Amino acid sequence: MPRGQHGSSIKDDKTYDALRDEGASKEKAARIANASARDGKKAVGRRGGKAGDYEDWTVDKLRERAAEIGIDGRSGMRKGELIKALRNH
Repeated sequence: MPRGQHGSSIKDDKTYDALRDEGASKEKAARIANASARDGKKAVGRRGGKAGDYEDWTVDKLRERAAEIGIDGRSGMRKGELIKALRNH
């Protein structure tokens, strides 16, 4: 899809494009772009970072969280792969 033409579901095309260029998934980029359009970028920035470090979680808990958000292939992933998938989703 051409840059800036993501349809009416994306409320902040510039933020969406920047996040996609950084490697964020379509879902994550849309979620952040729409939140920043709704609440303002400062509010969205202050909101992040409340979860604990994934490194402190067990593999079972990481797989459970990956299942909640729909990460495919999680059952065969090692701890490092799960953490990377969760951070980049």
